[in-house]
Amino acid sequence: MTPQLILASTSVYRQALLQKLGLAFETCNPDIDESPMANESAQDLVLRLAKAKAEAGASHFPQGLIIGSDQVAVIDGKIIGKPLNRDNAIKQLSQASGKAITFYTGLALYNAKTEEVTAQVEPFTVHFRHLTAAQIAAYVDKEQPFYCAGSFKSEGFGIALFNRLEGRDPNTLIGLPLILLTEMLLTQGIDVLAD
Repeated sequence: MTPQLILASTSVYRQALLQKLGLAFETCNPDIDESPMANESAQDLVLRLAKAKAEAGASHFPQGLIIGSDQVAVIDGKIIGKPLNRDNAIKQLSQASGKAITFYTGLALYNAKTEEVTAQVEPFTVHFRHLTAAQIAAYVDKEQPFYCAGSFKSEGFGIALFNRLEGRDPNTLIGLPLILLTEMLLTQGIDVLAD
């Protein structure tokens, strides 16, 4: 019997991405502390949090196959998260203007029944156009990307901020690397292309 598929996330963006695969799934709130540890790299942080989110979902779904994901952006070697307000969003986009910014997305798949976890980090690089202060303010006011790492929505108007995207899977930028996920699901006996 195929285990129940669970997305340990309340993100509507991740839910919409997972729906692309046409699989039935439920969601849960992993409710974990996402604070970085001292001297923790971006890759280590998102890998740890993705695993923690997936494993936290097991308390709600002890027989489930649980997906955890976490993402951060790195500008000038510094981890940045969600801006949460207009001023911080403008500051983040001003820092990113004209630069290549790498996003790291941790993805974990946890089989609660067998306690087997598979986890990996998927990078994705965004090359920002040189943006004026007026362009940045106009974008922030139009899309209000206050709960998006890096202060933009690439699936929306944010695409106008870039001159190039570089990575294996554009879904990674939104927060759920579907190519990697389909590979992980296959190791658990779920083939998204099967009837």
